[in-house]
Amino acid sequence: MKSGFVSIIGRPNVGKSTLLNAILNFKVAITSNKAQTTRNVIQGIYNEKNVQIVFLDSPGIHKPTTKLGKILNKESYSLTKEVDVILFVVDAKEGLGKGDIYIMETLKKCEIPVFLILNKIDCISTEKLFSLIKEYQNYYPFSEIVPVSALKKDNTDHLITVIKKYLTDNVKYFGDDLITSNSKSFMASELVREKLLNVTEDEVPHSITCVTQSFVENEKIIKIAVDIIVDRDSIKKIIIGKQASRLKEVGTNARIEMEALFQKKVYLELYVKTIKNWKEKESMLKDLGFDELNLK
Repeated sequence: MKSGFVSIIGRPNVGKSTLLNAILNFKVAITSNKAQTTRNVIQGIYNEKNVQIVFLDSPGIHKPTTKLGKILNKESYSLTKEVDVILFVVDAKEGLGKGDIYIMETLKKCEIPVFLILNKIDCISTEKLFSLIKEYQNYYPFSEIVPVSALKKDNTDHLITVIKKYLTDNVKYFGDDLITSNSKSFMASELVREKLLNVTEDEVPHSITCVTQSFVENEKIIKIAVDIIVDRDSIKKIIIGKQASRLKEVGTNARIEMEALFQKKVYLELYVKTIKNWKEKESMLKDLGFDELNLK
């Protein structure tokens, strides 16, 4: 039996969550084309015969401008400790940026093996890929370099093969049938937020958070109530839409995906609430579950 923990880090919007979903062949993390979609550490559990890998998907590392941003960065950096492998995911299409260089500088203090994962290789030429690899190697001595296309699941099997060589444990942490340790109520709120990200633009996605207020499950149906929290009334109007059209669209799309995920009929209620400057209020962030790390 070989097992271990693998963290996935990188700048926002490089495809970390898409990579995790591709590896597991199951959606455990929401995805969108908006930066900072992931706000919590998401656990995904990969199982095969005599192998278990616990993947930890982190929020994108960025220059924080709010207390929430500082918490998200701290969450991400916490995953560079006490794991077997760190997957540093970069956007091959976008190329080497200042954010990548900053992260690599911080990783130099780390003794854990770091893999360079060049994502979105389906968007660049082979010549460009080799050039990029040399650029990144100038900044950090990576233990392994694995190019992938998370969206097309290209080379993800090879990535698993390489990770296996670095696993140090022989303990099964979770049962074979478990794909994520995240709760159903958390996944419900995240699916609502994903659908909101898909239908909103500009600053709206960053002004939103979602929290499940009730999750009641019986044999045939799940009744779920999710609060959509925004930081000002103008955003609330955008989310609700004319004659509540946008809110209905979000609710319908989220409910359909929840029913597929939970394999039960779902009754979903959405409530939009304005809490001004919620991203700066420590008590509010604590209530939303962003208090797991010391922010001092």
